[in-house]
Amino acid sequence: MKIKLNNRDESFDSDNLTISELLKFKNFTFKMMIIKVNGNLVKKSQYSTTVVIDGDDVQVLHMISGG
Repeated sequence: MKIKLNNRDESFDSDNLTISELLKFKNFTFKMMIIKVNGNLVKKSQYSTTVVIDGDDVQVLHMISGG
């Protein structure tokens, strides 16, 4: 499977991955993230059920808090 992840081409051996599997595979462990698949926001409660397939455009934005 080939997807675009944060504007970079990525290849995976699987035909599809859930958002949870993708995050685990890429070691994205940030506490606050915004994830969009093809421009659609994915809620945290949907990470284990939302499937990424070949050709999808995935954006993982790491939110930083501070003051």
